[in-house]
Amino acid sequence: MQTGGETYIQDLFAERIGGAMFGKDTKIYKFEKIKRAKRAALAAHPGVELIDLGVGEPDEMAFPGVVKKLQKESEKPENRGYADNGIQEFKDAAVRYLARVYGVKGLDAQTEVLHGIGSKPVLAMIPAAFINPGDVTLMTAPGYPVIATHTRWYGGAVHILPLLEANGFLPDLDAIPAEVKAKAKLLYLNYPNNPTGAGATRTFFEKVVRFAKENNVVVVHDAAYSAIMYGSKPLSFLSIPGAKDVGVEIHSLSKAYNMTGWRLAFVVGNERVVAAYGNVKDNYDSGQFKAMQKAGIYALDHPEITDKITVKYERRLRSLVETLRALGFSAKMPAGTFYLYVRMPKGVKGGRRFATAEEFSEFLITEKLISSVPWDDAGAYIRFSATFEAAGKADEKRVLAEFRKRMSELQFEF
Repeated sequence: MQTGGETYIQDLFAERIGGAMFGKDTKIYKFEKIKRAKRAALAAHPGVELIDLGVGEPDEMAFPGVVKKLQKESEKPENRGYADNGIQEFKDAAVRYLARVYGVKGLDAQTEVLHGIGSKPVLAMIPAAFINPGDVTLMTAPGYPVIATHTRWYGGAVHILPLLEANGFLPDLDAIPAEVKAKAKLLYLNYPNNPTGAGATRTFFEKVVRFAKENNVVVVHDAAYSAIMYGSKPLSFLSIPGAKDVGVEIHSLSKAYNMTGWRLAFVVGNERVVAAYGNVKDNYDSGQFKAMQKAGIYALDHPEITDKITVKYERRLRSLVETLRALGFSAKMPAGTFYLYVRMPKGVKGGRRFATAEEFSEFLITEKLISSVPWDDAGAYIRFSATFEAAGKADEKRVLAEFRKRMSELQFEF
């Protein structure tokens, strides 16, 4: 039976995705608004270049050695079949990588590591292993929302831990109410952090370990950007004594190796958590293509690739910081990632005032064809990314100079 152009299917959607209202929500989400604003700005200014500082993925291909390894391994018949929960060689490489880059020793490549088809599915699957109705996930904000979304889908609740500049963009674990801690099962962290660029300290991670033990909480550290650091060595949560007793760390090849679309990651740490993830994963997918994993092995065994990538991002970020500081922004180099997170201005002298970061971001796209990402979760901030596309250093300088020119045409008030 069909009424009003709808079939009975509309009444069957699960409540977790909106139930009978699925597809009818008129709310436009942030990234869709940005896409629409880009299209409108380009239509209004034909022939004018859009400076895209909003993209959150590498602007270049994977390095030639990684690509060639994939090509070679793809031709081998033994790599054609299901990978299930991964090949042992990739797990071995993950353990070597953590020892070489982060100084993490004593990991068991047999029982304490499993691959993932990117870090996003890993984050999505972990709540299935732990969250029952009424359980709580402790989630930092602003941040990557996947683990929170899936917590809610299983009937759990999410307690937000705001990342404030006054606290170095680290969550205040002492401020969590006792009744929340009593129900908490998962603590999600991400350092260096997207979008703030903040880095964690050993002291903070030591506090996290104590907190987890005292409150029976599993720590999930999303280390997607952990190898991209400026002025200090990469820091793994697992390098902290006792960390392996309370949680896991997720490493991705996306950002550190320009392999975003390749979809390859690994989760490592507590044996029981890894086993639970593996059990859930085995019911979701049949593993990443073996040739892809072998290309990942090549990447993990060549961390100097990340060093070269980091040099480029640091060069670009320093230029952005210099430009923004000259215009009055309180910009400073992030500890890591390829993001620059700055508080928005109050307005433009003699002109537009901004109530939210979203308003300011839309203003930049509309008036200056500069794309950024707004965050209003814990104060009004704008995220600029150093992953804009440029054909070599000369073109990079041109793009940065054009950004400086367009921004300098505006007089900001703070």
